[in-house]
Amino acid sequence: MSEITFDDFLKVDIRVGEVTRAEPYPEARKPAIKMWIDFGDEIGERKTSAQVTAHYDPASLVGKQVMAVVNFPPRQIGRFMSEVLVLGLPDENGEIVLIGPDGEVPVGGRMH
Repeated sequence: MSEITFDDFLKVDIRVGEVTRAEPYPEARKPAIKMWIDFGDEIGERKTSAQVTAHYDPASLVGKQVMAVVNFPPRQIGRFMSEVLVLGLPDENGEIVLIGPDGEVPVGGRMH
């Protein structure tokens, strides 16, 4: 693994957001959920899709705080434009568990 500098780390803008809306994404090649996430006044609402159906259904995601990289360029995922990358970790079966704060924090806060 190569080392990075602190300045390299600062280039990655990771923020906390709250899922405001979520729905199935049946057109995706692998099972996925579309999410709209509120990152507060500075960034606003952004959308993404994520392959998290093993642990979540759309209803369980609404109101959940998640961490996401907000400064990647938008990426076309099928017919859906993904604007952020939500962060997660694989469980023992390789299924993604989303990362979020232990307690509720103001949306838009930057990880440091």
